[in-house]
Amino acid sequence: MKKVGLIMGSDSDLPIVEKAISVLDEFGVPYEVHVYSAHRTPIEARDFACHARENGFGVLIAAAGMAAHLAGAIAANTTLPVIGIPIESRNLGGIDALLSTVQMPSGIPVATVAVNGGANAALLSLEILALSDEALSEKLDQKRKADAVKVLEKDRAIADKFNMK
Repeated sequence: MKKVGLIMGSDSDLPIVEKAISVLDEFGVPYEVHVYSAHRTPIEARDFACHARENGFGVLIAAAGMAAHLAGAIAANTTLPVIGIPIESRNLGGIDALLSTVQMPSGIPVATVAVNGGANAALLSLEILALSDEALSEKLDQKRKADAVKVLEKDRAIADKFNMK
């Protein structure tokens, strides 16, 4: 099975990245986690991206806040799918990171999830890997069904409490 690479611009992004790690652990998908900055360690970030395919990665997730150039810098150096997680910042609430992550030039795509969307980034990476892994695809289908059951159980509880009989 291909690995997922999780790269964060700063260790302050770890709480959001841990949400992705938790999902990958739940599905038994291998991963590596690194701190590389697009601005402070550009050579290391570039080297990681350039060699990701030969090092067994199938998808890369890049988490960064504020200027949030990390996902774009990673995507510029690989043709593997790159998923960007914009991280919330104190000043602008993550809108700066969201726009920096999603506004990529033609030819260098970055799939972007919601601000602080670590779990969805992991799920999207699993969907990408599941294109060539039937067992993983089945696990994703089972999760969707289990999630639907949970929602319907909550619906029944609310309906029983509030709906006129």
